[in-house]
Amino acid sequence: MGDREDIQGRAQARDKSGGHRDDAGDRRDGEAERRDQAGDERDAAGDRRDEAGGRRDEAGGRRDEAGGRRDEAGERRDEAADRRDEAADRRDLAATVGAAASGPDDAPQRAALARMLAAADRRSAADDRRAGARERALAERDRSVAHSDRGAAMADRGAGSGERTLAEDDRDTAMADRGASAQERESSTLDVLTGAYLRGPGFIEIEREIERAQRSRQDLVVAFVDVDGLKTVNDSKGHAAGDRLLVAVAGALRARLRAHDLIVRYGGDEFVCVTPGVSESQAMERFGLVNADLARTPEHGSVTIGLASLVAGDTSEDVLGRADAALYAERARRNGR
Repeated sequence: MGDREDIQGRAQARDKSGGHRDDAGDRRDGEAERRDQAGDERDAAGDRRDEAGGRRDEAGGRRDEAGGRRDEAGERRDEAADRRDEAADRRDLAATVGAAASGPDDAPQRAALARMLAAADRRSAADDRRAGARERALAERDRSVAHSDRGAAMADRGAGSGERTLAEDDRDTAMADRGASAQERESSTLDVLTGAYLRGPGFIEIEREIERAQRSRQDLVVAFVDVDGLKTVNDSKGHAAGDRLLVAVAGALRARLRAHDLIVRYGGDEFVCVTPGVSESQAMERFGLVNADLARTPEHGSVTIGLASLVAGDTSEDVLGRADAALYAERARRNGR
C-alpha cells in the first residue's frame, strides 16, 4: 500500500490524456457536422445550377423556334419578291408590245405607266428580299444565342455534377470524422495499457451500476484490488516490467469476471471492480482465483483484495469507503499486524 501515493500521478496523467482524447472526439464531431452542412450546401448549389441549365435549355428552344419562324418569314418575303419580279416582267412585256403595235393614241402613255408599275414592283421585290435577308440574319443570331445557351446549360449541369461529387466527398469525410470521433471517445474512456476504464469515466459507470442496483434491490459487490509490490518491481526491474505486471493483473481480472462487470484503473497500483448480481461470497470465489492465475504468469504477481457489499441507502462513497477499509484490513492481516 505504501507505493499508492508514489504512483498516483501516473494515473492522473492517464485521466488527463483521456480528457484530451474526449476533446479530440468533440472536435471531430464538430468537423463532421460542418462537412455535412457543406455537403447540403453543395447539393443545393448543384440543384440551382441544374435549374439554371434547364432554363437556359428552354430559352435555347424558344430562340430556335423564333429562328425557324424568322426563316419562314424570310422565305415568304422571297416568294413575294419573286412574284413582284414576275409581275414587273409582265408589265414590261405588255408595255413593249403595246408600243410596237399600232393602236390608240394613248398607247405610249399606257406603256410608260406599265413600266413605272413594273419598276415599283421591282423595288418592292428588292425590299422584300432585304427584309428576308434581315429575317435570316436574325434567325442565325437566335440560333447562335440558343447554341450559347445550351453550352452554358451544359456547363451549369457539369458544375452541378461537380458540386454533387464534392458534396459526396464531404459526406464521406464527415463519416470518416465520425468514425475517428468514436475511436477517440472510446480511447478517452479506457486506459491504454490495461484496457480497463480510466478513473473518471469509470466512476461514472460505477455510479450508474450502484443506482441501478439500488432501484432493483439487486446484490452488488465492490472490490478494491491492490497490485502487490508494483513499486518494487518498477524500481528493481524497470517500468516496462511493472507495466507487464499491470497488464497481467488486468487480464486475470477479465478472465475471472463477467463481460458486463466493471474494471476501473483507480490508481497506479489499484483497480476497482464492480460485480452486480452476486453475493460477497460468490464474488470472493471469483477474485480468489485471480491470484492463482497470476502465479502461473511469467510475472508471478499477486494482488490484495478488499470487498464490500452494497447496502440499502448506500452512496458510492459509502460502499467504496468500506471496500477500501477492507483492503487495508486484509493488507494488515497478511502482514501480521
